[in-house]
Amino acid sequence: MAAESSEFDLIVLGAGSGGYSAAFRAAQLGMRVALVDRGRIGGTCLHVGCIPTKALLESAELYARLRRSKDFGIALGGQPSLDYPAVAARRDQVVKRMWTGLRGLVGKNGVTWVAGSGRLEGAGAVRVVLNGEDGTPGGGGEQVLHGSDVILATGSRVKSLPGLVPDGRRIVTSDDVTTKVDLPRSIAIVGAGAVGSEFASLYHDLGVAVTLLEYLPSIVPLEDREVSAALEKSFVRRGIKVITNARFDPAAVRASDDGVTLAVGPEGGAAAELAVEQLLVATGRAPNSEEIGLETTKVELERGFVKVDGWMRTAEPHVYAIGDLVGGLMLAHVAAHEGLEAVHEIAGQGPQPIDYDRQPRATYTHPAIGSIGLSEQQCEERGIAVKVGRFPFAAVAKAVIAGETEGFAKVIAGAEKGEVLGVHLFGPGVTDLIAEAAVAMSLDATAAEMGGATHPHPSLAEVLGEAALAVDGRQLNA
Repeated sequence: MAAESSEFDLIVLGAGSGGYSAAFRAAQLGMRVALVDRGRIGGTCLHVGCIPTKALLESAELYARLRRSKDFGIALGGQPSLDYPAVAARRDQVVKRMWTGLRGLVGKNGVTWVAGSGRLEGAGAVRVVLNGEDGTPGGGGEQVLHGSDVILATGSRVKSLPGLVPDGRRIVTSDDVTTKVDLPRSIAIVGAGAVGSEFASLYHDLGVAVTLLEYLPSIVPLEDREVSAALEKSFVRRGIKVITNARFDPAAVRASDDGVTLAVGPEGGAAAELAVEQLLVATGRAPNSEEIGLETTKVELERGFVKVDGWMRTAEPHVYAIGDLVGGLMLAHVAAHEGLEAVHEIAGQGPQPIDYDRQPRATYTHPAIGSIGLSEQQCEERGIAVKVGRFPFAAVAKAVIAGETEGFAKVIAGAEKGEVLGVHLFGPGVTDLIAEAAVAMSLDATAAEMGGATHPHPSLAEVLGEAALAVDGRQLNA
């Protein structure tokens, strides 16, 4: 649709997590805001990323838990059965519900929604090829919007390996998986970062034979080494085949009506033929920095990503960039935080520059990972002297009650002052528990202060309190 006015205080190009957060906050601060996107509000995270994936993971984890119902004294009268089309339908219902809510917030916040493909024409103008009334791209003509400031939030897209071309059927991406209604009997997953590892956990819990391939020496390679090792050990024990230092020729992968075959093996070792029904490519994402008119501005790129400072400012005055477009952690909640940072800077509120060491990370495998700050290996690389506290979930009553005792909490603190430098959690509920560590680090808390806070009993949160006390050898229950 066309905007009634073409003059705005702020134009936000891209309506994913970062874009809509920026637009809503700017409107709350009294700005006239246009939010431009050719697709639906919510972007990748809501429609083909975080939300549908977590909905699938929730069903998969429940299915796996029901198979252990006898451990809790509950007899189901046989093994539970899986109806994957129904799982997929629930996934889609969750997405629709969240999308409907977001659409309502556009009007509630007084943001002008402009449906179409936007492109910069200099620093303060965006030409939009409008969607038609029925949503047809380009069916509604064009409109030029003018804004005092512009925030670029065009996100990213899945990328594959050279020579490996996804077909949506045998060779698939995460976009395909989050919209499909069928389940393969076997799958190989290329890439064991957060996305690949989540899908490995998901598929295994749903009864699919999984092979996980990672080019680097460890899975989830950006996590603390103890967490990476623990997740790999857990996967192997559950029956997931994991090959690290994996090598194969992408151009030699063969897809047919029967499935996918490739020759793969560890670096320096013999390759063996692997035959699976599907191959999932989870090798990262590429920024959507093309065809948005950056060449008409002074905005600078590095490896396709827009270069920004700690306030999300580009080299072009009054043009900001956030989210996957600028690289870094490439997480939805970080994009939202960056969007707020940019808006507060535009509003002249003098925000502090973003500290990416204090941005939490969550990986929804089973068991899950929650982390923030520096890993132990990063501290070593930076020459930072540390002291470390660890505490196992097996010693936490609530974890024993829940039947989820695998994992641990690890708190890394400065050796001299005890300031919290990093927290790494592996186990049940940790994607929620990591928020406590985020608050602690934002307040410059010490491990003693975090451990000294009262944690309810019995609760999973006790693992974090005990690990913080363990930094100084003061843990109570182990």
